Amino acid sequence: MQTTMQTIVECVANFSEGRNRETVEQIAEAVETVSDALVLDIHMDPDHNRSVITFVGSRETAGEAAVRAVGQAAERIDMNRHRGEHPRIGAADVVPFVPVQGVTLAECAEIAHKTGEEIWRRFQIPVYFYGAAALRPERVRLENVRLVGYERLKELVLEDPSRKPDIGEARLHPTAGATMVGARQFLIAFNVNLESGDRAAAEQIARAVRASGGGLPGVKAMGVLLESRSVGGRSGQAQVSMNLTDFEQTSLTQAYRAVKQEASRLGITTHSSEIVGLVPQKALARVRLEELKLARFGPQRILENRLAAILARRAEQGI
Repeated sequence: MQTTMQTIVECVANFSEGRNRETVEQIAEAVETVSDALVLDIHMDPDHNRSVITFVGSRETAGEAAVRAVGQAAERIDMNRHRGEHPRIGAADVVPFVPVQGVTLAECAEIAHKTGEEIWRRFQIPVYFYGAAALRPERVRLENVRLVGYERLKELVLEDPSRKPDIGEARLHPTAGATMVGARQFLIAFNVNLESGDRAAAEQIARAVRASGGGLPGVKAMGVLLESRSVGGRSGQAQVSMNLTDFEQTSLTQAYRAVKQEASRLGITTHSSEIVGLVPQKALARVRLEELKLARFGPQRILENRLAAILARRAEQGI
């Protein structure tokens, strides 16, 4: 991807707020107080009570933009009041850095480490490193830390040495919890919604399709119930929420077909699917979008298109 920026690092930061737009927009504004940092996308989900803010920066600026976003989230989000469908341990829950142009995964891991140190130094929020930035093998997979959730981790970190953060003291921030900072390659957050309100069915399908259950390689999945939606005249829609950690191993089409097949075994049909955040153009090769029943998807959801459009607009404005 050629742009006016020499190096491009993407950050796909997840925050534990999906209902208060003002809060999410203020976090996004904090990102763009840093030179060269550009917010590409904001995705809010009221059922997961979670937002994903996708932004890019240079090798030198992406980390600082993330630190400022974490600080804003810490000011505005109280984890003791947070409730949602998605596992989480902090106000700024996950902060991954992704190499896009002129930067390596190893360099993104270095950015992650410096960012984690700054998060603790400025806000006293403890940090766990994951993915390519992990300092302990058992923390490469972020779910090994996050699955217990904020409430339980708040207790465990005080009594279990294996739960000690990589940066900071063995305690969580009283309102902001902890933050997971990592480095990884492109990941696609892909959800398939069912013509059903049966959470148990969605959980059963998720177990069948995820890699840890013997399903598709590079797929993480969980079943949730979206209470804000309705299907078949009844409130609540079941969803299989997935992360495709290697779309070259398991494509969007393969993931969708696997969910569809498992749902069919239970007498359930698929309703629609959705991509959270942005998707690289390469991931759409040989994908028939109509087969996936993708909702609210267009060219603007493609990473390269969004970045090019924003850079062109800034050039026109002389920024």
